[in-house]
Amino acid sequence: MDEQALLGLNPNADSDFRQRALAYFEQLKISPDAWQVCAEALAQRTYRYSELTTVQQQLIRETLISWLQAQMLNPQPEKTFIRNKAAQVFALLFVTEYLTRWPKFFFDILSVVDLNPRGVDLYLRILMAIDSELVDRDVVHTSEEARRNTLIKDTMREQCIPNLVESWYQILQNYQYTNSEVTCQCLEVVGAYVSWIDLSLIANDRFINMLLGHMSIEVLREEACDCLFEIVNKGMDPVDKMKLVESLCQVLQSAGFFSIDQEEDVDFLARFSKLVNGMGQSLIVSWTKLIKNGDIKNAQEALQAIETKVALMLQLLIHEDDDISSNIIGFCYDYLHILKQLPVLSDQQKANVEAIMLAVMKKLTYDEEYNFENEGEDEAMFVEYRKQLKLLLDRLAQVSPELLLASVRRVFSSTLQNWQTTRFMEVEVAIRLLYMLAEALPVSHGAHFSGDVSKASALQDMMRTLVTSGVSSYQHTSVTLEFFETVVRYEKFFTVEPQHIPCVLMAFLDHRGLRHSSAKVRSRTAYLFSRFVKSLNKQMNPFIEDILNRIQDLLELSPPENGYQSLLSSDDQLFIYETAGVLIVNSEYPAERKQALMRNLLTPLMEKFKILLEKLMLAQDEERQASLADCLNHAVGFASRTSKAFSNKQTVKQCGCSEVYLDCLQTFLPALSCPLQKDILRSGVRTFLHRMIICLEEEVLPFIPSASEHMLKDCEAKDLQEFIPLINQITAKFKTQVSPFLQQMFMPLLHAIFEVLLRPAEENDQSAALEKQMLRRSYFAFLQTVTGSGMSEVIANQGAENVERVLVTVIQGAVEYPDPIAQKTCFIILSKLVELWGGKDGPVGFADFVYKHIVPACFLAPLKQTFDLADAQTVLALSECAVTLKTIHLKRGPECVQYLQQEYLPSLQVAPEIIQEFCQALQQPDAKVFKNYLKVFFQRAKP
Repeated sequence: MDEQALLGLNPNADSDFRQRALAYFEQLKISPDAWQVCAEALAQRTYRYSELTTVQQQLIRETLISWLQAQMLNPQPEKTFIRNKAAQVFALLFVTEYLTRWPKFFFDILSVVDLNPRGVDLYLRILMAIDSELVDRDVVHTSEEARRNTLIKDTMREQCIPNLVESWYQILQNYQYTNSEVTCQCLEVVGAYVSWIDLSLIANDRFINMLLGHMSIEVLREEACDCLFEIVNKGMDPVDKMKLVESLCQVLQSAGFFSIDQEEDVDFLARFSKLVNGMGQSLIVSWTKLIKNGDIKNAQEALQAIETKVALMLQLLIHEDDDISSNIIGFCYDYLHILKQLPVLSDQQKANVEAIMLAVMKKLTYDEEYNFENEGEDEAMFVEYRKQLKLLLDRLAQVSPELLLASVRRVFSSTLQNWQTTRFMEVEVAIRLLYMLAEALPVSHGAHFSGDVSKASALQDMMRTLVTSGVSSYQHTSVTLEFFETVVRYEKFFTVEPQHIPCVLMAFLDHRGLRHSSAKVRSRTAYLFSRFVKSLNKQMNPFIEDILNRIQDLLELSPPENGYQSLLSSDDQLFIYETAGVLIVNSEYPAERKQALMRNLLTPLMEKFKILLEKLMLAQDEERQASLADCLNHAVGFASRTSKAFSNKQTVKQCGCSEVYLDCLQTFLPALSCPLQKDILRSGVRTFLHRMIICLEEEVLPFIPSASEHMLKDCEAKDLQEFIPLINQITAKFKTQVSPFLQQMFMPLLHAIFEVLLRPAEENDQSAALEKQMLRRSYFAFLQTVTGSGMSEVIANQGAENVERVLVTVIQGAVEYPDPIAQKTCFIILSKLVELWGGKDGPVGFADFVYKHIVPACFLAPLKQTFDLADAQTVLALSECAVTLKTIHLKRGPECVQYLQQEYLPSLQVAPEIIQEFCQALQQPDAKVFKNYLKVFFQRAKP
């Protein structure tokens, strides 16, 4: 658009500019691409429409109508995306103008388009765009827009909806046999609008008969189905809804639509299934409302109507196409919910439950095309569909647990009797059903094999069959995985029948599990094996040494240069190391034996680590350096993981394992001084130190100073961020024990932090800004840990200049950075320091600091525009700010009140009566009263 000419749109522009703008718009009106220029300007909202003069707004309306008229005459229609954009522009103009200047919007458009196919196409697109502006729930509207939209809909209902409905009828009647595209568009419009207009305008003989006619026209029937679905879904009186659905069903049934077997078009059947689902669920909603209202007679009728749809529902549920089946699950689920509420089931209802159960069992089965090795979109959709079926199975269990258990047992037993000659998908689903029973028939703490005798014995029988049938040898990954998943889910079975443990352990350890030809099976089995051993640790004692011998080769650290492809990935090996640790620690062996076994487990790691570290120091090629560092990191990770078997130092000492882990520590720490691949090596050693602080407690302390010194060399923001939690853990755990160490490393750590924070970064580098923000948070968290652990002397002993520098950074954190998480931490630090140092015997000069810096911070921070009192994190920061002020008052007494009354608050131009009110609130004994007051105080103070 002509920028100069547009200056004339400004209400304050002089007459020359206005003349120029009017001339420009006159020129636009006759220009062939004028509409596009206007559309773009409107769509981008570059110029506020509301700021235009009445004449200019009228001009835009006329231009749009002129463009619409031109479309009737063009030899070629505009491209689809242009028509959609134009419709959007009309819709935006409609919501702005309809209630005030353009109440005849629809009549103007209809008078132009009449029944011209191009005009009708645009008219229908405009209607869909308006619906999306007014009704679309995916679009987030402000409360003001929502109020405006409601008013527009109310006005449309009063003024023009009957005319619009009539226009739809005429379009459908006119084009149903000659223009399927326009007819489908119109059906979509009817479906969209039916949710908020008077239903009687659509749900009447002439409309419904036409829609049913469309159900027999191949190109229209899917859209007609969707339109009927929207009509059925419309909220209305339960009895009226029941009558509507029943009359619709009668017509559909007599027209042969219920004969599913005769229909070959699966796309149509998927839509039809959705329609039947809508009808079924609508009847169930009616039944629920009628029962609630005590209308037993009509409720009975509704239930009868529901029952007559069950046969059709079952046909759709069992259909071989999963989309068709999936679309009916909602009705099925809700029907079972009704049965659950009935006091007694009829024979027919029991038969229905059984039929649903058989359908679910059949539909859970994989088909031949499922690609287990390379799962794509189709496979992901089937997995989702299976989850829906699982919900149905759980609901079946609520209606009739005995029937479900008996059905599963029947299928399971007959399948496993002949598993060698049965197809994999049937064997898999039989085991899967047993697996699913655990959640369908829930018990506390997995106690499936106690309590209800018949249930316990049925599950016990099936589990016994599972582990003794030999089915674990079935040559299909899905069956193998389902076997191991089920064994682990029912681990309590092995406490009842421990004689089966050896054969299951063998399955885990041989070609069926950890040595299976499929990497996917090996990986999952590694995790499941770890769970199995942990849950049955009491029963594992007789097998420990045998297991440790058999997994020896799986514990091998695979160096990058030997080219040997390990059976397990390093992530899988973590589970095997953890399992080995658990077996040793939970064994009944004496401490010396445990120590020897743990040393056998960890010594190979230490030896390999030393060799690989030497190789890394000499490696020239960066790729080789990276792979060696990875391997070193894995070694440290494996050693860390073995320690998960210990809860604290007591168990480490009891097992006599402290010495082994101290040896590991001495082996791993030299990696910190390696100048190559620092990130990955430091990360691994840091994690190991975290674990050792828990397992070895103060025995770790001698190693911390040199480790810290190395970790602080050549630091990046991320290094520091990960190092600070380690220091926090040590500080919080050992408190005064580590005070000398903390005093010594306090300033080096701070220098490293400040050096990174002060590094220049590009203005738009968001990741650098985020790293600095996270580091700032970590720095304040460190200061909070030090002050909160009662070690303020660590800060106090750094010399007056350093102490002041630290305090100033905390004040800056509280006030200057718009980060409520850091601000909250800073106020916690300030209130703690005031509590410790703010009394009469506090450090020299601290009282002055309180009045010059801390008190102002408590006001300056909340007064900043970035301090958003509607944000939950900010409110927490304000709450800590209130605690700081209360602590100052507690420590300084009347002197604090006097300072606020006579000096500080008057300097902020606070009115005397508000100052009085503030000081009274501050002196209230209940801290909550002051917190609430402070929020109100700042809400009033901010513009």
